[in-house]
Amino acid sequence: MAELWMPGAIKEDLGNSAACDPAFPAKAIAHITADLKATAAAPRDLVPFTTLKRFFTGSGKQLAPHILWDPFSGSFAQFFPATSRSLALLDGPGGTRTNRAGKVVIQIEALFFPHCRVDGRVFASLSETPCKDWSKLNAWVRSWGVPDHWPMDHPDGFTAHRSASVWQSQGGWYAHAHVPENDHVDPGSWPMFVDGHQPGAGPEKPPIGKPEQEPFPGASFFHAGHKSPVIAAMHRRLVAEDCNRYQSGADADVWGSGDVKSFAAWQHKLGFSGGDADGIPGKSSWDRLHVPNV
Repeated sequence: MAELWMPGAIKEDLGNSAACDPAFPAKAIAHITADLKATAAAPRDLVPFTTLKRFFTGSGKQLAPHILWDPFSGSFAQFFPATSRSLALLDGPGGTRTNRAGKVVIQIEALFFPHCRVDGRVFASLSETPCKDWSKLNAWVRSWGVPDHWPMDHPDGFTAHRSASVWQSQGGWYAHAHVPENDHVDPGSWPMFVDGHQPGAGPEKPPIGKPEQEPFPGASFFHAGHKSPVIAAMHRRLVAEDCNRYQSGADADVWGSGDVKSFAAWQHKLGFSGGDADGIPGKSSWDRLHVPNV
């Protein structure tokens, strides 16, 4: 049975628990503390774990996550039980309850800021750190039914990619940069998932059936007049993402000017511009659209 309090974490119960909303799938949210500003030319020493723990139990308790994780020492502090909402996300009036929208919404703040200095070495990204005891954290979050999956893609840089429909419909790990109603762009990077297969349990079974999402078919696939159910599935996803620039729904399975305009709107929504937003799918923008496999 999954444990409310992560084994080995310092228990700092804030006593301000509130229920999550099990109508939504289980999620985990990746943050960094980003408590100091530094640059490659002017790095700064990492703030001590005890300082941040004291902040989240004191003046910053209204911003507390579930877990504070020190990726250098492997220390953890936990402020809310797993089934409670925590408070590290902005939650505007109306819309989805960002801190609650899931069977669990487990939020993790990694003690890190870009160009922090530890023992004389400077670290530009979280993934460069030792990420000590990440396997323990990953396993505990997984035990609460959060799949090892990034619906909005694994964080790779400080860029926002948000979709309210994906957030509400898909479980898994989200960057702070992926959450609706929020404007932060962290964590910038995050360690890869740890294989959950247990030694001695026998060989892993190969996946059954085809993947959930349509793999990128290559840019040459998208040319005028090409007819395919993949194009129709893409059409439906673009409409769902409020990138509908189609004149009509006729011939939805045939690539045409409406597809170019609609996909360009999607690329702009992801933050691309210029030649990177020409309406012809690339692998990155295609993968982020999550076109279902047909």
